[in-house]
Amino acid sequence: MEQEVYDAYVAILEEELVCAMGCTEPIAVAYCAALAREALGTLPESLSVTASANIIKNVKSVVVPNTGGARGIEAAAVAGALAGNADAKLEVLAGVTGEQVSEMREYLAAHEVVVTPSERPWVFDIQVRAEAAGHASLCEIAGSHTNVIRIERDGEALLDRPFEEGVEDETNCTDRGCLSIEKIVQFADEVDLNDVKQVLGRQIACNTEIAHEGLRRSWGANVGSVLLEAYGDGVANRAKAWAAAGSDARMGGCELPVVINSGSGNQGITASVPVIVYARELGSSHEELLRALVVSNLVTIHLKTGIGRLSAYCGATSAGAGAAAGITYLHGGRYSEVAHTVVNALAIDSGMVCDGAKASCAAKIASAVEAGLLGMQMQQRGSQFYGGDGIVVKGVENTIRNVGVLASRGMRETDRTIVELMCGGGC
Repeated sequence: MEQEVYDAYVAILEEELVCAMGCTEPIAVAYCAALAREALGTLPESLSVTASANIIKNVKSVVVPNTGGARGIEAAAVAGALAGNADAKLEVLAGVTGEQVSEMREYLAAHEVVVTPSERPWVFDIQVRAEAAGHASLCEIAGSHTNVIRIERDGEALLDRPFEEGVEDETNCTDRGCLSIEKIVQFADEVDLNDVKQVLGRQIACNTEIAHEGLRRSWGANVGSVLLEAYGDGVANRAKAWAAAGSDARMGGCELPVVINSGSGNQGITASVPVIVYARELGSSHEELLRALVVSNLVTIHLKTGIGRLSAYCGATSAGAGAAAGITYLHGGRYSEVAHTVVNALAIDSGMVCDGAKASCAAKIASAVEAGLLGMQMQQRGSQFYGGDGIVVKGVENTIRNVGVLASRGMRETDRTIVELMCGGGC
């Protein structure tokens, strides 16, 4: 493999597989609010949030960690402004104390946090304004969860960076255009594991632990536990159940960190936990597991690149296909087998919509993993979908491009309708 491509793949994994505590959209709001408070220089007397529809959708129903079970943009903004550590970025709320949780409740009871839709044309936009003692500050994040484009105090810009949607930002700086299924499999075969073992080891540890937590206690709708109780402990069901359980806990406000993928903890869990379950079942070595996780993570990132961070297309679909690609690799499959698995999985489950972050995400994860595993079983038995079967066209990369167009362009009106239905005119 060319050294330039090799280095890019290592960098992409390091950029995407980072730790976050809680659903990343409310955490991004909290991070933005923490930066606004930092610029203000004191605790705010008032807060207001302007956010794009996709942010409103993804924050509306999910529990914000370390808030005592509070949900929504208002809770996320207050948590970040009162107790957030901006230096921790996506772990901004990790150090919140019990006393600070009480302060948040009191603030929310005494202050109205105004939330308004953004007029920016961007899918991902968060603006938090804080005011106190006659001073005002503003922080704006756009494009991705930690991409800060503007900070100001009393109208004076402390940071001002140009932003154009679709252009790589400082948190997503390596060109994803070099990704392809063929080269991903080649990279997994050839990579020096010393270059990836730290980031993948952290993913194994964190994402397995939150899956265990989702099965140990009652979180969300307990989808993971229901799957095990209803369908048994076979490896395919266990792969679905453990991934779903991780989402049960995460969407329920669990304070354990998750290693994310493509900006999403649910996608990080989906891309990794089923592969870990299968590696243990198959008796795979740690090296084989790491190489399979390289495949699953990079395939997920590749599939998400043409879709974007947020859309009406459920990101678990991409991660489920990525997980199946990694599991296919564990079974000895290489480019041809992985490509057929991915195409089959996309053909099965590409209609699943994203209606925000909440308890039912766990069930969608189970469905996405099921689609991926069915796609794998099909290719193992010589069965596949062909060009002309719906959005499937000849060539895995062409099918991936079609899905990107479907999600990023074709589902825009779907996204608007979902937000209208969720908010009922009240967002």
